[in-house]
Amino acid sequence: MGLKKIKWYEPALVALKVAAARMAAKVLPPSGKPIVLVGGNLGEKYEDNASVFHTYLRRERPDLKTYWMYDPNTDYVKNESITDAVPLGSFRNYLLFFRADYTFHGHSILYDLAPGIDKHIHHNKKTVMTHISHGIEGFKKILIQPEDVALLRRTDYFNCASEYERDIKLNGWKFPGEKLITTGMARFDRLEPDSPAPEVKNILVMMTWREWLFGLSDEEFMESDLFRRTVGLLEDPGIRRLIEERRLNVKVALHPFMKRFEPIFRSLPGSGQVRFVSFDEISVKDQVIEADMLLTDYSSVSWDFLYQNKPIIFYMFDQKTIEEKRGTYLDLDGDLYGYKAKTAEEVRDLLDRITAGANTNPWYPKASYYFGYFDNENCRRLADKVIGPIPAMQKSEGRLLRGDRHKPVCGAGPAPWSGTAYDPEPLPPAAGQKKSEGRLLRGAYSEPPTGVRSDAE
Repeated sequence: MGLKKIKWYEPALVALKVAAARMAAKVLPPSGKPIVLVGGNLGEKYEDNASVFHTYLRRERPDLKTYWMYDPNTDYVKNESITDAVPLGSFRNYLLFFRADYTFHGHSILYDLAPGIDKHIHHNKKTVMTHISHGIEGFKKILIQPEDVALLRRTDYFNCASEYERDIKLNGWKFPGEKLITTGMARFDRLEPDSPAPEVKNILVMMTWREWLFGLSDEEFMESDLFRRTVGLLEDPGIRRLIEERRLNVKVALHPFMKRFEPIFRSLPGSGQVRFVSFDEISVKDQVIEADMLLTDYSSVSWDFLYQNKPIIFYMFDQKTIEEKRGTYLDLDGDLYGYKAKTAEEVRDLLDRITAGANTNPWYPKASYYFGYFDNENCRRLADKVIGPIPAMQKSEGRLLRGDRHKPVCGAGPAPWSGTAYDPEPLPPAAGQKKSEGRLLRGAYSEPPTGVRSDAE
């Protein structure tokens, strides 16, 4: 199941570029600094863990030469002024891939870092490759395609947000323990823990994709449960009335795989308070901060809302189908960290409760189990673990510190591998506490707060 269509001649063209890049990489002199490649979201957008980590390296690690890989059919690199960006599939892309000391990808090496490289990955024995994921695992079980096998085997490290996620990748994915590193999710460095809005006015709606919907015609998609339930929810008279009376702003962010169906959604009768937006129109990493709550089915974006102690409604209208066709790591009846609904009526009642004043997430005490760190140091921890800490000379001459951004210092040498990277004890805050007031321990989250159930009333 390829995520991008390729033309018949492209495999041969990739082979030629790879051969030329390998030869050039052998004869070119060493780079003055370690080369790092970062990519994510198939190169189509500057989002998620990959973008946040790339921003960190560019800002805080002048001892490295860091590049971003992007889809040449997009224009976000120019619009967002991303420097040292390299078009995927170009000769320079493959040359840097074989010269790189380190790579970091959010989805797949094949789509984020070097198109068509799955047939040639065995030629790169130099680069340390790290998968930093695009969200915490929990809902959908991993799908490994034939082209993924060699790439996963070649990947040196898989980052984990916590011991909870490490257990999934160790026992669920069956990955070797020595390849798993627990440093936290890079994108959480942008978020403030326990930061609910004073009142819930801005609602983000994000439904995830189902792989069995690939290849459907417009008519077939409009008959799917996903389409009918999503539209039915937003056209429910009770929900419409609630939106109007409480002056709520609802933004429906369409999954990138729904791109070809966007005209269908846009043709629906809407209102000034309900907007359908495409993946290309918004920044998800900004939306999770701006929104006061999330309405979703199984989206991993829900973890960002738990981290911030914001309300979540899980609208699981097809739970049985998901469990049968894909499977989940979370127990959807007992392990959720938000309100659960199976009908539009249940969603309406929960929205009524939340927008009337229930502005926090009653399951926030679970956060310390799912997140290993709350200190906004996940990017630094990841870089220290894989690349090594910034050299001492760079630190003393002006390392870029949070809240005190200096101009980059040039001329650093390579950062050596550190087997004893700094890894502080995480200090996750309890609901309503400041970071210094203490840490929630496992076992403290086993029961939801009094009067709150893990499924809808």
